[in-house]
Amino acid sequence: MSANKPLVAVIGTGGTISSLGRDSTDVLDYSDFGRKMLVEEAIGRYPEIASVAQILPVPFRSVGSTAIGPAEWLELAGIINRLAAERPELSGFVITHGTATMEETAYSLHLTLKTEKTVVLVGAQRPASALSSDAGMNLLSAVRVAMAPEARGLGVLVELNDEIHSAREVSKTSTYRLQTFRAPDFGALGHVDGDSIQVYRRPTRRHAPDTEFDLAGIVDLPRVDIAYSYGGVDGTAVEAFVVAGARGIVSAGLAPGIPAPAERTALERAAAAGVIVVQSSRAGSGRVAPRRYLREHAIVAADNLNPQKARVLLALALTRSADPAEIQRMFATY
Repeated sequence: MSANKPLVAVIGTGGTISSLGRDSTDVLDYSDFGRKMLVEEAIGRYPEIASVAQILPVPFRSVGSTAIGPAEWLELAGIINRLAAERPELSGFVITHGTATMEETAYSLHLTLKTEKTVVLVGAQRPASALSSDAGMNLLSAVRVAMAPEARGLGVLVELNDEIHSAREVSKTSTYRLQTFRAPDFGALGHVDGDSIQVYRRPTRRHAPDTEFDLAGIVDLPRVDIAYSYGGVDGTAVEAFVVAGARGIVSAGLAPGIPAPAERTALERAAAAGVIVVQSSRAGSGRVAPRRYLREHAIVAADNLNPQKARVLLALALTRSADPAEIQRMFATY
């Protein structure tokens, strides 16, 4: 490889993008009966990557993303911040990641990283061994985005299916389809085309590295749970979360952000007892506004964050404050 090619660190966490199934038609059971490649093997599978960049492989995990949560978010942030400081020649970072919790990992890093270098999470909907897998093109495209000047300053990004998305806005919307990642309210930031990286809009909410969240010295995030609303739900789940020690509860309410009556009573009791309650919506898009009822009960409105994103922000907010008004400010800022 030519020394004048950009240097991109690729951090491997596992996921479908690194998976090999039993044969080329296994797109269903590979996670149970196949194996996951280490990051060096996954990169080496696609020699085209070497034509655009030098790669620094960084082993991390070889797991499905159902096994990735707050502990891994903290560790990944530490690795990226350290490498960015130690290797100033790095143009950017790519994290290969399973799609199940990718949006949560991405948003946590979007709020906590302290580097201006571009960080791109990438996955696949079909294992690398599958006929017509999307793994290779997605990985190549993510590397191209990570080193592109056009992608600087956008915060943490998610790249699949030739689309560039903001970590704050993107969500997995389909179990198997290649176009699974969508930003329902606002759409993609841009596209990865054969000739260039095209960016058409930029995020306006605060994001890395310009945030107030400092993970230095933090070894674990406060417990935050999600209570999912449905017709006839009572307060059992909310009460159990309080007993389990939750410092925060996100209500995935009925659209436009309203829990069922018995659940609402339990949430009000939790808020009165000092648990921070955030009202979100299970709809998948749209804003929950800080209407009078929420203000009167010191319940935080989630804005347009879905429940899983609201949980990420609430956990980080609780490392800074337990004041509902202050946390409401953060939800209006990030």
